[in-house]
Amino acid sequence: MKNQFARTLFSSTGGYAALVLRVPVGLILAAHGAQKLFGWFGGYGLEGTGQWLASIGLEPGYLMALLAGGAEFFGGLALVLGLLTRPAALVSAFTMLVAIFAVHIGNGLFMSNNGYEYALALFAVTLALAVQGAGRFALDKVLLERFSGAGNGLRTDAS
Repeated sequence: MKNQFARTLFSSTGGYAALVLRVPVGLILAAHGAQKLFGWFGGYGLEGTGQWLASIGLEPGYLMALLAGGAEFFGGLALVLGLLTRPAALVSAFTMLVAIFAVHIGNGLFMSNNGYEYALALFAVTLALAVQGAGRFALDKVLLERFSGAGNGLRTDAS
């Protein structure tokens, strides 16, 4: 049971390409989360983000800012490290869906009109990572090997 759970959580069908997806998208998400949580990089922090989210109908605004900022910041850091990649990617994908439908959908596709193209791209990458896992160069692979034990024949990633 423990081995099956570990295999489901930590195994990956991704190779090194997952690293190419995880690191930049993780950094982008973490930076956006830092804007919401801490006011870094020109962000408004929890208070300002919460007020804005409440103004567009996402209530309670402060809690929504905490959830969105936490998902982006901690999820992004987890993606960079390849740590708990599937859960981090799923939470990030869900956060991008909320952003698409709560903020951007009425503005059309293009970013130049505050549209949803960028959030859609982040959604696609995070959903792909949720499906394939962290890839070969990730802490998830190390954890899988620890939980599964060496030499038990468990496959840790696609060969």
